Amino acid sequence: MPNGVLELDDIDQSILEALAGNARISLKELAQQVGLSSPSAAERLRRLEERGVIKAFTIDLDPAAVGYPLQAIVRVRPLPGQLHIVERIIQDIPEIVECDKVTGEDCFIARLVVRSMAELDGILDKVAERAETNTSMIKSSPVKRRLPPLSRGKQDR
Repeated sequence: MPNGVLELDDIDQSILEALAGNARISLKELAQQVGLSSPSAAERLRRLEERGVIKAFTIDLDPAAVGYPLQAIVRVRPLPGQLHIVERIIQDIPEIVECDKVTGEDCFIARLVVRSMAELDGILDKVAERAETNTSMIKSSPVKRRLPPLSRGKQDR
């Protein structure tokens, strides 16, 4: 296992793909899909969790369905000496649903959900004194969050 990368066999990959499609799948149905008995599938699942391959079982929420029809990507470049303060401000804004610290000219790329453009302005004002921002509104997401290629064969395509 180079660089601590865990090897996943075909069954592990099938389990992950099934769970990515439906994290609420019953153990019985999961076992049937991957060709194992329920106890064997449960053991495989337990091992994937213990090894840290599976970190959580979660939901894919539609922000518009809960009142957030607009989404934006905000690139954030803290002013000199403000990096840690800006990071805390970002962490404290609940409408920021995802944020990555990145290399390059910007330090953070945040994804946020808002009810209106006025709400977006209010959120951006919270960081404006300590950082420069560049905002892009999301029109659509042609590639939703998905699993990375899990097998060597799929990576070499």
